[in-house]
Amino acid sequence: MNIFEILGPVMVGPSSSHTAGAVRIGYVCRKLMGEKIVTADIELYGSFLLTGKGHGTPQAIVAGLLGMTPDDARIPDSFEIARAQGLKFTIGEAKLKEAHPNSVLLKLTGESGKELEVIGESLGGSIINIAQIDGLPANISGDYPTLIASNMDVPGMVAKVSKVLFEAKINIAQMHLYRASRGKNSVLIAECDQEIEDKTLNDIRDLDGIMKVSYLGK
Repeated sequence: MNIFEILGPVMVGPSSSHTAGAVRIGYVCRKLMGEKIVTADIELYGSFLLTGKGHGTPQAIVAGLLGMTPDDARIPDSFEIARAQGLKFTIGEAKLKEAHPNSVLLKLTGESGKELEVIGESLGGSIINIAQIDGLPANISGDYPTLIASNMDVPGMVAKVSKVLFEAKINIAQMHLYRASRGKNSVLIAECDQEIEDKTLNDIRDLDGIMKVSYLGK
């Protein structure tokens, strides 16, 4: 057992799961969007919905979407800050099936019109899991620089993306592949040992068959 497990994370708020974890989910989604978020539909599920108000869960998620981290003293004032910065948001109930009890469904739009839909789970101790991105499984912890490439399910996509990362001297720690069905939309998720530069991300975006690239830097 380490000191973090004994004391818990450095944070603002009463709960490592309902507050700190919620901030981290919002923060990771901001990173995945890669630009300012202008609208957010925040749909809470399970314990997030039932007890989140008392723990400041909605304020925590909005704070993360604004780019705040769990130790930011401004978290309790995130609603006011969001309105001042032009972030329009709604809070509602998520209709999920067999989801983790501390879950949120986020439907986001960026300033360029880019859209992102994420299901995030808070596992306790500020540890999170991004369970779903744009309707497909993900399972992202946020602990590694992570590439998310939405693509058509056609032969050679893994080889094409891997080649670009190889040429940029990026080592893949682990890779996951998910698809809706054969020949339809799929997603490639690569957790890497090094940060991925913009040029490399743009090279991946330019590959035939790639529909959208998101990146979570460490």
